[in-house]
Amino acid sequence: MRETATYERAELVSTSEALRAFRSSLEEGVDWPTALLQAIAEWSTPEETVGDRVYRYFIEGEAFDWLLLAERLFEAADVLIPDEDKEALLFQGRFPDYFESSRFKELIGIEKYRGYLNYFYGVTVEEALHLASEKEVHKRQLSNGNRYQNDFSEEALSRIYRESPCVLLLQFRQDKGYPDDGELTMEQSTEFNYWLFKYRMKTSDKAKVASDTRKGLKQLHEMMASDKVGMMVP
Repeated sequence: MRETATYERAELVSTSEALRAFRSSLEEGVDWPTALLQAIAEWSTPEETVGDRVYRYFIEGEAFDWLLLAERLFEAADVLIPDEDKEALLFQGRFPDYFESSRFKELIGIEKYRGYLNYFYGVTVEEALHLASEKEVHKRQLSNGNRYQNDFSEEALSRIYRESPCVLLLQFRQDKGYPDDGELTMEQSTEFNYWLFKYRMKTSDKAKVASDTRKGLKQLHEMMASDKVGMMVP
């Protein structure tokens, strides 16, 4: 019990120090994208609860949600970073024009960058794959004269994973020890997407894995081209 309490205390102090160091860098005149990514590189807490909010930065210790951590760090920045810059990064994935995106990998470090890649392909691209599949189902339904169905998600997921969404969700909850009823929290929904990605890697042949991943990437680039989403792309 004492060792656990000591570890939690050390983690709490480390988080507090990281927030103070980030703010100090800003006050010393370091440009905020550089200060932010340096703070992300030094961050060591995989998950924390602040008030009623759970911040889970690493899913299964593998997939790193760096924008969620950026949101947490922005709270410490207060007025030192313009609100429009914060919103551009959090909602559009965009840094100011003066920041060279090629520095992203260098500044966050190789370990965090690997985690970022896991999140990019395991969550971001996987969600885009879901949308692409839904659009395919919608198009087929329209060609068959079905103009009144609004939700194509169940059929789309069944086509991707060759299993019903209900069965997939039940298996996910059992694997994670979550209750078998009720809605998923926002954090659990993201975790479920990463679980689906790993399920697809495990159960699909290499050709289907590659084809589905290309489909997700194509959908993502289409969204970026239409300015519906912007992000750091590896």
